[in-house]
Amino acid sequence: MTSALLPPDDRTYQVRTFGCQMNVHDSERISGLLESAGYSPADEATEPDLVVFNTCAVRENADNRLYGNLGNLRSVKDNHPGMQIAVGGCLAQKDQKTILEKAPWVDVVFGTHNIGSLPVLLERSRHNQQAELEILESLEVFPSTLPTKRDSTYSGWVSISVGCNNTCTFCIVPALRGKEKDRRPGEILAEVQALVDAGAVEVTLLGQNVNTYGVEFGDRGAFAKLLRACGGIEGLERVRFTSPHPASFTDDVIEAMAETPNVMPQLHMPLQSGSDKVLKDMRRSYRSKRFLGILDKVRDRIPHAAVTTDIIVGFPGETEEDFQDTLAVVEASRFSSAFTFQYSIRPGTPAGEMEDQVPKHIVQERFERLTALQDRISAEETAKLLGTRQELLVTNQPGSKGAETGRLAGRAPDNRLVHFSVPAGEQAPRPGDFVTVTITESHPYHLIADPTAQDYLLRRSRSGDAWDRAQAESCGVPAPGGVAGAAGTAGVSLGMPSLRVGS
Repeated sequence: MTSALLPPDDRTYQVRTFGCQMNVHDSERISGLLESAGYSPADEATEPDLVVFNTCAVRENADNRLYGNLGNLRSVKDNHPGMQIAVGGCLAQKDQKTILEKAPWVDVVFGTHNIGSLPVLLERSRHNQQAELEILESLEVFPSTLPTKRDSTYSGWVSISVGCNNTCTFCIVPALRGKEKDRRPGEILAEVQALVDAGAVEVTLLGQNVNTYGVEFGDRGAFAKLLRACGGIEGLERVRFTSPHPASFTDDVIEAMAETPNVMPQLHMPLQSGSDKVLKDMRRSYRSKRFLGILDKVRDRIPHAAVTTDIIVGFPGETEEDFQDTLAVVEASRFSSAFTFQYSIRPGTPAGEMEDQVPKHIVQERFERLTALQDRISAEETAKLLGTRQELLVTNQPGSKGAETGRLAGRAPDNRLVHFSVPAGEQAPRPGDFVTVTITESHPYHLIADPTAQDYLLRRSRSGDAWDRAQAESCGVPAPGGVAGAAGTAGVSLGMPSLRVGS
């Protein structure tokens, strides 16, 4: 195993994250823990002394990605005295000893319930010169009580619950993250306020099923109340949340969204299938009529809301008729974007044991038809925004053809990605500032704005000020703030959810 050549305060680390927004948020906790323990982030030009994999177990290729990465690191570790490798997250919770059997050069394996133990496990492994495996079956401490290193000064995740009480037959998450555990509202709002005080203007409330928030302390209306309470936080300009469950989506949440100005006109509502038969087999306790009814209510109260979704193609027993039902619901729903997945067997799930597994070539053909349909709908929906004025929260992402055009990137209120240019002679924004521009070009999954000087409006923000301070504290590199076309600094990844299409 590893040798204890370097004390923690001389060691560097890197966290590699696979999977969902919950994993991204957990990785912020892992980074915060390590830095509190004396580790420092590795720069891109050097090999880290510690690599932590925060893994996903939902999709089939998660195993392959992890073991491929671990295989590539074996020779690196052999030539790097004292290097350690740790594996955590959902795949670690599921596979446990299998990881050490397949990759005995791993030093630490920890689960979703004991992230806070990582620094101790690393030190124990270094001292004992052997691998340390610790997987708890229930939550040790709520993750939000752990130190956090945020990836963004202007936007952040706030976890309101962990775990899930649903029993979807395709999903292994409840077995890996446990039953739903809810934070008290005061703790959540205190964390949101702390983010705002540090310069953030946007938060995303995060949970496996946010709209059942409150079930643990007996308040079915708790999530709607939480949204309204966020509306009273001065300086908080944008509130988002992910992900709700259609079966427990209630009218009071729709009213809270419509009546709270800083709750954004965006909704991620997982469909999974448009076939009532398949939904029943999935144990999704709603049907397509219920799903479409929710969207009708949302659009009645919030006409410009952008709705995104998740869809699984090729669930066991899915017939062509079932798939046609899905296509019909997608056509009616007018999603702005969809995360589409080809079903794959996940060991430990009821669906993995079902008969009538759909042949791979049929799943692939249906997947291609679905993505083609969604591409068309997305193009039609974004085209409706041509000529509209949009206020964008500027991110640190590069814009489309940024090197050639000088374009930067921002998010509209409905979370659509907009690449925009800064007119010659105008001041460029910093990440965290706001610009208002007119949309001049549309594409299925992004928009473009090339405004004139008269059409360009910059609103500098305290979040942009926080970005400047963070840059000065980290490396002294100035953020964009001068003439048009100035490029933003790279090095801090987005702390807001991004929309990906396909699988």
